[in-house]
Amino acid sequence: MNAHEAIHNAEWLLPGAAATEGEVDLRWQAIIAIGEFIESEPEPVLAFAERWGQHPDDDLRQAIATCLLEHLLERHFDMVLPRAERLARASDLFARTLGMCWPFGQAEHSNNAARFKRLLEDLGA
Repeated sequence: MNAHEAIHNAEWLLPGAAATEGEVDLRWQAIIAIGEFIESEPEPVLAFAERWGQHPDDDLRQAIATCLLEHLLERHFDMVLPRAERLARASDLFARTLGMCWPFGQAEHSNNAARFKRLLEDLGA
């Protein structure tokens, strides 16, 4: 499987609805499967995160933030942050998605961490 196939599989489930308490959430599982391609195929993963990170469903956006976006920032900070910033400034929903991300890896490096923190403060996220 490649990123495009994983994305295609997820698109069949989305937007869907959150699983009930105690059940496996197939949406989250499909998004986790896409996350397996963050290192090798970041571009299609980021495009998917940009699309679904603007969805009104808070649970879906939380999955995008924690399973994809924060790990994209972790490994491909310089590629991801400018695009995420442009989208977050244009979309309140995406700004809230970005605000759910914790800094890891490259996003923890001092200059990157300061840029990320400043952006979140500017966005009020």
